[in-house]
Amino acid sequence: MFDIVFWILAAVTVGAALAVVILRDVFRAALSLVLLFLTIAVIYITLYADFLAVVQILIYVGAISILIIVAIMLTREVWHGSPSGKLRIPALVVSLLLLGTLVFTVMSTKWETSGEPPQQPTTAAIGLSLFGEGGFILPVEITAVLLLAAVLGAIVLIREK
Repeated sequence: MFDIVFWILAAVTVGAALAVVILRDVFRAALSLVLLFLTIAVIYITLYADFLAVVQILIYVGAISILIIVAIMLTREVWHGSPSGKLRIPALVVSLLLLGTLVFTVMSTKWETSGEPPQQPTTAAIGLSLFGEGGFILPVEITAVLLLAAVLGAIVLIREK
């Protein structure tokens, strides 16, 4: 059952990644990026890596993707990708070299796996160590306030006079 779910998620992930690269509309490419991040988080869940799934959703889907979409919406006249294709051939060559390196690395590495899933989830223990007694709650709150100030400053700078 998990194999079928994994392969469906893998196909959706590859399709979303291709859509990010192929789509000419930047906004739709950003939405495909959100779908890509979400499917990777679900793959983490199927691999019993719940902490990575939560981090994936909070940081990539919740912060980076929304920041990219807001930046696209606030900029005018940048709705479509670059029409010139000057760098298509060098980009294709570099991409194929990277693909070959990755395939060689994956095929030549001996992957050791465990036959059983972890006994306890790790998210609670990591959360308690970060935000428990003597944790890092104050730096996290300060960072949130700084990010809010940066977003508000960007909106004030972008708005029309």
